[in-house]
Amino acid sequence: MSRFGVSKILCEEAMQQEGEAHTSHLGGPVKLVERGCSSLLAERAPITEPVITVDRLVKRYKRAESNAVDNISFSVAPGTLFALLGPNGAGKTTTLSILTTMLNPTSGSVMVAGYDVVKQASAVRKHVGIIFQKPSLDLSLTGEENVRFHATLYGLYPFRPSYSLMPRAYREQVQMLAKMLGLEGDLFRPIKKYSGGMKRKLEVLRSLLHRPKVLFLDEPTSGLDPSSRRSLWEYLRQLRSQSETTIFLTTHYLEEAEQADTICILNKGRVASYGTPAQVKSDLIETYLLIDAQNRTCLRTELTQLGLAFEETPLFKIPLSESSAHQVLKAIETPLTVVEMHMPTLEEAYLEIVSETI
Repeated sequence: MSRFGVSKILCEEAMQQEGEAHTSHLGGPVKLVERGCSSLLAERAPITEPVITVDRLVKRYKRAESNAVDNISFSVAPGTLFALLGPNGAGKTTTLSILTTMLNPTSGSVMVAGYDVVKQASAVRKHVGIIFQKPSLDLSLTGEENVRFHATLYGLYPFRPSYSLMPRAYREQVQMLAKMLGLEGDLFRPIKKYSGGMKRKLEVLRSLLHRPKVLFLDEPTSGLDPSSRRSLWEYLRQLRSQSETTIFLTTHYLEEAEQADTICILNKGRVASYGTPAQVKSDLIETYLLIDAQNRTCLRTELTQLGLAFEETPLFKIPLSESSAHQVLKAIETPLTVVEMHMPTLEEAYLEIVSETI
């Protein structure tokens, strides 16, 4: 039988099946796009795999009485900003060290960019960039010379004694990254003349040279003045939008973590909270409404009749877990003299966790 005949039979059998949705031998819904005999195509919804997967990770140091990291699990979606938070001793540094292959776990599984951090450590290093808390630049060299040596050590380009002799691809890539980070006019200046913010930007540039899937930032704005911090974050946002690089951040500046897509807060080696900033805040700190009236007796009676839970602090405090502020205020007829909305901040949620360690 010819290939056309086989295709026709298969097509006719497929068209006899009822409904548009089917289940393939791989599992999951398949949508038929073309139902004619000449073309039978299946379109499967893409499944995005996490770029980082941490599964029941445990780390116990020798002679330690407890685990530094105690059975934690989380995942990071590609192209997102992930913030790892926690007080001193919570396990942040240990977790980051394991993810970047600088420390082996006691047990558990960690996959980064599709590779096992223990069995395929070399492959992991090729697909990640790391910016440590303390600058790791050679102050006796220029900015470009630091970048050039990094490129040579990674095996990206052959070493040449001067920038002009480096391959054209290297020069174009460095200039592109320098422009994106606002360093095009400072590449050939000595590092010792760089400001703190410029050094951080150069480290970002250097770490992006091999086009990593994940960029690890260990408190990248520590020690920077507010202007330099703001400038660096502007470039990091630009980086995410242009290269879709996943950014894994540890920081003590909670306003930076507010920008994250996902937050994981560690406490005593365990995951204390995990989710979007909004989820973390709602899980730990309540949203409530503060109101008052000149006729407090009337307001108290009305709130009771409406079935609204409240406490007097001395203002009337109404939790908003099940109702919106608009719904509550619309239902109240007593003239109000005070209306205040309390929205939880990430700092409040974080302090509630940290207070448990005291």
